[in-house]
Amino acid sequence: MLSKDLTAATLRPAVLSILADGESYGYEIIKKAFKASDGQIEWAEGAIYPMLHRFERQGLIASRWKTAENGRRRKYYRLKPKGRESLASEKAQWKTAASLLNTLWGPEPCLT
Repeated sequence: MLSKDLTAATLRPAVLSILADGESYGYEIIKKAFKASDGQIEWAEGAIYPMLHRFERQGLIASRWKTAENGRRRKYYRLKPKGRESLASEKAQWKTAASLLNTLWGPEPCLT
């Protein structure tokens, strides 16, 4: 299981990545992250919904209500072009961070 801090840090880029694959509703996003992490990341609904609302206010995502086959209404979210740009920036930043850590933790750390 990831620490609380790392779990929180992954929320933004992971949600944007999940929505880059297509529209999804909140609980489905939580399930997709749990599955993709082999059960190592488990977000609370109290963490994801405020972020989705913030993304919507920032113009990163759009939402629409749909009725499922069981008659239940769900709010589906999808990535907008501005969200794709934000995701590209997030990916670049995380790749830089991962590269640094891989170098520092690798078999031959490069600290000179």
